[in-house]
Amino acid sequence: MNKKRLTGFSIVLVLAGIVMGLILASGLNWTGHLTADSPDQPKEEGGITQTSPGAANLDGQSILNALSNAFSDVAEKVTPSVVTISTETVIKGRQVSPYWFPFDDFFGQRMPEREFTQQGLGSGVIVQADGVILTNNHVVDKADNIVVKLMDGRQFKAEVKGTDSRTDLAVLKIEASSLPAISIGNSDAVRVGEWVLAVGSPLQEEFAHTVTSGIVSAKGRTGVGLTQYEDFIQTDAAINPGNSGGALVNLKGELIGINTAIASRSGGNIGIGFAIPANLANKVMSDILTKGKVVRGWLGVQISNITPDIAKMYGLDNTSEGVFIREVVKDSPAEAAGLQAGDIVLEVSGKKVRNATELSTLIGSTDPRTAINLKVLRDGKQREINVKLAEFPEEEPQIAGNQRQNVESLGLRVENVSPELRRRYDLSNSEGVVITSVAQGSVAARVGLQEGDVITRLNRQNVRNMSEFNRVIADLKPGDPVILNVLRGDRRFIVNFNLPQN
Repeated sequence: MNKKRLTGFSIVLVLAGIVMGLILASGLNWTGHLTADSPDQPKEEGGITQTSPGAANLDGQSILNALSNAFSDVAEKVTPSVVTISTETVIKGRQVSPYWFPFDDFFGQRMPEREFTQQGLGSGVIVQADGVILTNNHVVDKADNIVVKLMDGRQFKAEVKGTDSRTDLAVLKIEASSLPAISIGNSDAVRVGEWVLAVGSPLQEEFAHTVTSGIVSAKGRTGVGLTQYEDFIQTDAAINPGNSGGALVNLKGELIGINTAIASRSGGNIGIGFAIPANLANKVMSDILTKGKVVRGWLGVQISNITPDIAKMYGLDNTSEGVFIREVVKDSPAEAAGLQAGDIVLEVSGKKVRNATELSTLIGSTDPRTAINLKVLRDGKQREINVKLAEFPEEEPQIAGNQRQNVESLGLRVENVSPELRRRYDLSNSEGVVITSVAQGSVAARVGLQEGDVITRLNRQNVRNMSEFNRVIADLKPGDPVILNVLRGDRRFIVNFNLPQN
């Protein structure tokens, strides 16, 4: 199970639930109007209105009963639309010997490679009656066999129509018809405090179609560290491992989110869950089904959050609003519109942006060729710049600016783990970035890094590909500490050093 750190919490991808319902408080002392023919009608004596004992409680009980019935009606409506997803993944690797000897690698004494079958459990939501299902990418990623089980017990082998790692979404298809498709709601209209239900398959298949309740705790959550594009709905509806890909619904029975992860110190639910908004999921699904890929808007800038140093340098009052442009990509829409390195983006078409993730998500979820208006701060003055977005390129731009300088100062070259590099370096892991060269006498060489090593985490943040590696390293300054989690064969270790001053 993947974990990421967030201010002392683990962000847990809930690939294996939902537990704990919401307990309605009794004795809320509800009050209401009584009908004229009610036997508990208030009576006036001496100018004082008296209410029969229990009248207010009876009215309050009727309200609670109505709410309870509403929950039950929604649960009955949506549970048939939620499915259980079982996966099998064949993994090739070498068994670790309990008698490890430090010169085994040197003398070639390595354990033989074997195949292992890894099983996974998650949830999904039927969104079209002809068998289209939405789930999380991490539920089905790299799976060799995917089986979908419906509420009526039928099982189908699923085909992956497309995935999107940047939002952690996947679209599956099963050969079936007249399925109970869920109604997709407008997640933009969701209100904080609104009642919601979560449905999924927590912990094991026997707990399929577990329903829990809660409220929307927050909207627009970013900085969680799960995906490149983040705009999560936060809920306290209980979510546990196995619930990844399940449904978050409103009291109309409409899908408003795809349950994805929880924040936890122990791996269990503590009332902080995250769901991908239905509007974003619907857009990704539509692109995959109609275009075969996810189409995104592209601005063409390298960006970072406003640090205290940047705020001081540019005379900003705080670091909670705005996004700093570190570099403008050549021949990009940003360059054509006149954006410059050092500009601070404050708003996009009237919507304030608070951090780099929020800006990336906003631009990425906008259709290409859309004209947007940016409010930027330049030389202490606000100005508005109109930009026509382009389509996000298939190949991401080369490492640029601060990123290139930081990588060169480390004395190494890194690349995505491609099939060719997996064969060249005999890699069993497909996530992370692989070191393809180490400069002699560099800081990387001095701490023992080697060609073929795979970097899986940088400064306690997962780096699954070059995009994530670039984003983390771009924020480093000379002298900053660097902590690398490294995979070498079957060994995992950590090296740490400081980014060179020169």
